[in-house]
Amino acid sequence: MKVIDEERSSWFLFEEEGALLFDVNCSHSFVGYDFMMFLNEEEVSSYKAKGREYLNELANAINYSSPISKTSTSEYKKRYVYEQYSEQSLDAIEVWRKKNGE
Repeated sequence: MKVIDEERSSWFLFEEEGALLFDVNCSHSFVGYDFMMFLNEEEVSSYKAKGREYLNELANAINYSSPISKTSTSEYKKRYVYEQYSEQSLDAIEVWRKKNGE
């Protein structure tokens, strides 16, 4: 896994075995959490067409939909994979930060 891009304090985009994995820093009042999911074909196409602008829009949509809420009807809810990839993503972020002199 490797970091492809990031929007500081908002999201990370990872590449994992040819697939794109999107990790959004969500926040609702006093609750903050990471929501990670694989981008589907439509989202990958939109990203290729619009770049970071699309990822910012998607991050806002995910955050606004509150996918971890028990009562949420978020379309993203069932795509949550953070627990399976959290350790790998943290390692990738560390490499990314060192590479970028942070």
